[in-house]
Amino acid sequence: MSEIVILQGEESRTVLASVAEQQAPAIMSYLSKDKWHVAKVILKSIMDDKLYIEGCHTTGKPHPINIQINQPVGLNFKHAYGKFVFDTVVVGLEPSLDPNAGGRIVLTAPQRIGVVQRRSYFRVNVPESLKVNVVIWHRSAGRQVREPMHNYYEGRLMDISAGGAQVIMPVRNGKMESAPGAGVFDFHKGQFIGVRFTPLPFETPLVFNAQIRNILPTADHSALCLGLQIVGLEASEEGRHVLARIASVVERYYDINQAGGRQRDEQVAVQAGQQPFHVAAEAFEE
Repeated sequence: MSEIVILQGEESRTVLASVAEQQAPAIMSYLSKDKWHVAKVILKSIMDDKLYIEGCHTTGKPHPINIQINQPVGLNFKHAYGKFVFDTVVVGLEPSLDPNAGGRIVLTAPQRIGVVQRRSYFRVNVPESLKVNVVIWHRSAGRQVREPMHNYYEGRLMDISAGGAQVIMPVRNGKMESAPGAGVFDFHKGQFIGVRFTPLPFETPLVFNAQIRNILPTADHSALCLGLQIVGLEASEEGRHVLARIASVVERYYDINQAGGRQRDEQVAVQAGQQPFHVAAEAFEE
C-alpha cells in the first residue's frame, strides 16, 4: 500500500510557517448539522501553537462558515512535492482585519501532518481489463461512513485520483428526457453521496463520502457521467488510511495501463512485420 508520509514536530511547524507566509489557500472540511461542508480558506499565520485561517471568497462577499469552538475539522493544501493533510480542532473565533473575510478561525496547530505525493492527484483511467462496479447512495454525510441499506444505485468507475473520481450511471429505463439527474437518480450538483467499490478482485471494498461536482449526460443520453470530489478523508485517522489506499489504487491502475500500452505497441509492431524493441535490443547484448 502507498503510505502517507508523516511529518511531526518541527518539520510540520516549518511547513505550516512556510505556507502561512505565502498566504496559501487550503480546503477545510467539516460537519455542520450532520452534513459535510467544504470551504476554501487562506492560511494566515501560526503563532503560539495556534493556526489562524480566514475564508477565501473570489466574489468579494463573505460566505458563512458554520463552525463552532471545539469542532473537529480537516484541512488539505498543496505545497512543494505533494498535498498535505491533517485534522485539528477549532479553539477560537475572532474578527478579521479584512472586512470581506467574514472572520478569523483559530485552530490548534497540528503536531502531525500527512503528505500524499502529488502524482496521486492526477486522474488515471480504470484499466480496460477491469470492470469496476460502483455503488452510490444518498446520504446526509455524517462522520461515520455506513454501508448502504436501500435506495442505492449501481454504476461503473471510469477514472480516479486521490481527490476525486468519475462514475458512469446507466439509465435503467431508456434515455433521459429531462435535465441530467432529474427524475432519473435524483442527483444534483453539490449533493453529498456515499460511494463504495472494490478496486481489484478479492480486495476489501473502499467506502467514502463524495460531493457531486458536475453531472453530464453521455453522448447517446443513455447514462449520466458524475464528477465526484472526495471529501472528509483528511479529518480523521481512519479517513487518512482510506486516502492512502486510494493513492495506492491510483498507482496500480497507472502501472497496469502502462503495461497494457507497451503490450499493444508490441502487438502492432509484430503485425507490421517489425520486432518489438526489447527483442531487437538483444542484438546489442554480449
